[in-house]
Amino acid sequence: MENSVDTLWFEIRNAFDMTQVAEGLLDWMPRLLSAFMILVLFWALWRMILRALAALLRRGGIDATLSMLIQSAAKVTVLSIGVVSALGQVGVDITGLLTGVGVLGLTIGFAARDALSNMISGFFILWDRPFTIGDLIEIGGSYGRVDTITLRTTRVVTVDGRMLAIPNTEIVNNTVTSYTNFPHLRLDMAFTVAVTEDLSKVRRSALSICEGDNQLMDDPPPAVVVTALNDYNVGMELRAWLKDENTHIPARLALRERLFEALRSAGIEMPFETLSLTPIEVYGPVTEPKEKTPRS
Repeated sequence: MENSVDTLWFEIRNAFDMTQVAEGLLDWMPRLLSAFMILVLFWALWRMILRALAALLRRGGIDATLSMLIQSAAKVTVLSIGVVSALGQVGVDITGLLTGVGVLGLTIGFAARDALSNMISGFFILWDRPFTIGDLIEIGGSYGRVDTITLRTTRVVTVDGRMLAIPNTEIVNNTVTSYTNFPHLRLDMAFTVAVTEDLSKVRRSALSICEGDNQLMDDPPPAVVVTALNDYNVGMELRAWLKDENTHIPARLALRERLFEALRSAGIEMPFETLSLTPIEVYGPVTEPKEKTPRS
């Protein structure tokens, strides 16, 4: 028992022998110093790359969100190479480390494949730029202004103040309508009139609501066209170009109301398809259907 205690005490004393600790530090000092210098070198290299990359992205007119994404990716790449080089300098097995990181990455990627799919779609949205922050868009029946574009979702604020977080894969796989890609937007107001109405009178009445409206453009001028010849009515459409596309919702609502009032004031009939039901009188006694008797 005493021999075991003495042996344990000897091992503990050797483990905390300051002479051996100092010798170990002296042996490791050159490697640690080299690793530190490598990290400092790669950090300085990253700062130089950042300045050059930022200037290049500004000259290329790259979107601010995409610019931040590119800079972050470049930072992770450069500093990761620096960390790996520093670890190799102190004797870490880089091959085994990279193998473990690769296996871990595959496991995480399989478990989070939906999130990764959204991130890849977000990268394509930022790169292709079908719309930018502040644009008015419509997708899948949802309409609003783009508030934020991230790698996972695109956040859209609707006209009634709701925030929609739309997955980027849904945006990539569906048709997106943008109302602000061009400086002007055309309002199309569909309506119907009776087949007996004078189309010239209808056209004058519809165009009268556009006169003096400062929200509408004079060139190209508003127009009224026939769009359909139906069995019960004539389909027509008032087309007017809006100066500011950001006001198209209130302008559309106001123009539709004024169009209805103008047509009604002019006595123009606006029929719609109806279904008439005529009751039929049945003469004679009504016999009830006989009940079927089950077979035995």
